[in-house]
Amino acid sequence: MVFSVWFALHLLWAVSSLVFLVFLATLFGLAVGRGVDFLQRYKIRRGVASALIVFGTLGLIGGGLALSAPTLIEQGKELEVQFPAAVTKLQDWIDSKQRTGATGALINAATQPSTPPESIATPPSTRSGRAAQPVRPRPSEVIKQKLTESVSKASGYLFSFVSGTLGVIAGFVLMIFLAIYIGAEPDVYRGWMLAAVPAQTRPHVRRVLSEVAIVLRKWLIAQLVAMIVIGVITTVVLLILDVKAPFALGFIAGLLEFIPNVGPILAAVPAVLMGFADSPEKALAVVLAYWGIQFLENNLLIPYLMRDEMDLPPAITLVTQALMALMFGFIGLMVAVPLIAVVLVPVRIIAERENAREKEMRRELGRTAERRTPSASARATAEFAVAEADRGPTFGDLSEDDFK
Repeated sequence: MVFSVWFALHLLWAVSSLVFLVFLATLFGLAVGRGVDFLQRYKIRRGVASALIVFGTLGLIGGGLALSAPTLIEQGKELEVQFPAAVTKLQDWIDSKQRTGATGALINAATQPSTPPESIATPPSTRSGRAAQPVRPRPSEVIKQKLTESVSKASGYLFSFVSGTLGVIAGFVLMIFLAIYIGAEPDVYRGWMLAAVPAQTRPHVRRVLSEVAIVLRKWLIAQLVAMIVIGVITTVVLLILDVKAPFALGFIAGLLEFIPNVGPILAAVPAVLMGFADSPEKALAVVLAYWGIQFLENNLLIPYLMRDEMDLPPAITLVTQALMALMFGFIGLMVAVPLIAVVLVPVRIIAERENAREKEMRRELGRTAERRTPSASARATAEFAVAEADRGPTFGDLSEDDFK
C-alpha cells in the first residue's frame, strides 16, 4: 500500500501539467454543462449543444480580439518602447532624490567644525598606500538591474509551460475537447467516480460532488464576468488619466484578473510605470485608481456574483497560491483558488455535520444539568453553549438526513 501511494504521487508529480490541464477542462466543462441543460429544453442533443457553446464562445472571443487586434498590437508596441523609458525615468527620479539628500548632508557638514586639510585632500585609502576602492554603482542602477533580472527570471519561471508552440496548441485543443465531452455528459463521469466508492458512503460523496460542481461553476462565471468588467473599467480610468497604452494595459488587467490576489498586482506594475513616464503624481494617481478598482471589486462585484457561495479564508488562499506558484509555476498559480474551493467544500460539509452533532450533545448536557439544578443560570449556560457550538465553517443549510 505504501509503495502504491508513493508510485501514484510520483506519477501525479511527473504529469502535473496534464493533471492541471484536465482540472481546467473540468472547470470549463461544468460551466458548459449548465448551458447544455438550458439548450436541451429546445430539443437540441447534448453533444451538439456542448459543441455549439464551446465553439460559439471561442468564436465570440476570436471576433472580439480580431476587432481590437490593430489597437492592441499598436499599443503593445508602444508599451514595449515606453516601458524601458519609464524605468529610466524612475531611475533618474531616484538619483535626483539621492542628490538632494547628499546636498543636505554637505550643508550639514559645512556647518560643523572644520577638519584638517590633509584629511580632506587625500582619501584614506591613498594615505595608507592601498589602492583606491572601486566606485559603487548608483542605487538607481542597482534597482534597475535588479528589476530587469527579476522580470526576466519571473517571466522564464512563470511562463515556462509555453516553451513550445506545438505543446501549447496541443494542450489547448485537448482542453477544448475535454470541456465538450464533460459538458455534454457530466453524469457519466460522475457515475464512474461513484463506482469506486462503497455504497454506504455514496450519498455523502454524491452531495460533495454536487456542491463542488456548483461552487466551481459559480466561481468560473464570476471570474469571467469580473475579467470583462475590470478590463473595461481599467481601460476607461486609464483613458481619463491620460496614461499611455490604455487599451493594452486594460487588456492585461482583464486577463490577469483570472488569478485572484496576485493577478491585479502584476497588472498594476506596468500601468504605474507608464504613469511614472509622465510624472510621479500621475503614477500615484494610477496606484490609487487600481486600489479603488480592487476595493470595489472585492466589496461589491465579487460578493454580488458569488452570493457567499465560496468564502475563502484570505490567509489560506495566499499561502496556497505561493506554494502552487513555487512548485508548478504559472499554471499552478492559475488553478490554486479553484483547487482550494474543491478541498474546502467537503471540509465545510463535514464541519457542519459535526457542529450539528456537537449542538445536540450540548443540548443534552444542558437538559441534564437543568434536571439536576433547575435554575435560570443553568438554562442560560446551556443556551450559551449551544450558541457557541455553532461557531465554525458553514457551507449552507443541511437537511436532517445529512446528519443521520
